[in-house]
Amino acid sequence: MQVCQFVQCTGFPCLDVRHDGYLVPEIEVEPDRISIIMISEAAPSDPADYYYQAGNPLFQQTTLQAFNDAGVPVHSIQDLLDLGVYLTTAVKCAKTDYGIKASTIKECSLLLGHELSLFPRVKTYLLMGDVAIKAINTIAERAGEGRVIPTGSTYKIRGQPYFFRGKRAFPSYLQAGPSFFIEKSKRRMIAEDIASAMCLVK
Repeated sequence: MQVCQFVQCTGFPCLDVRHDGYLVPEIEVEPDRISIIMISEAAPSDPADYYYQAGNPLFQQTTLQAFNDAGVPVHSIQDLLDLGVYLTTAVKCAKTDYGIKASTIKECSLLLGHELSLFPRVKTYLLMGDVAIKAINTIAERAGEGRVIPTGSTYKIRGQPYFFRGKRAFPSYLQAGPSFFIEKSKRRMIAEDIASAMCLVK
């Protein structure tokens, strides 16, 4: 299955993102083999930095390092897919500024919700940063399920058991992009959250 064939934005209504930076995974993936979905913030400003691009894209570099920090020896995105880990973004277009408007997260959560429904055997979700957390909360609230992750600083609320449609959800920090290398404390917490998620699928 290619997710991009099932998840498509046609209207592009959001005003605070770059529509020419729109990216949805085009790789071949076997939905039944995916047990962890890692959701980061938005598509990169340079499409060459996206997870599934050829070469050594930045999102791949930082994500592989995060898994290795967690004690999961991987060398490629294919290694992660082989372990049952699927990577995507909450917002499918590139940012134009540091932040992303709530209206954009809400709009793109329609695409994300459909994307997540393609994977029937998922056991856990890694929510990498505030945008991913807000997107999952929006999907749940729209379905009348209530918030998945409570309001609060991530370092205060992480470590507690949260559930999205019966599956564990881990609020964490953004692992994709240059900010990963800046704050060592966040990098440590990212590794801890990945390790906890991996333990649930062994």
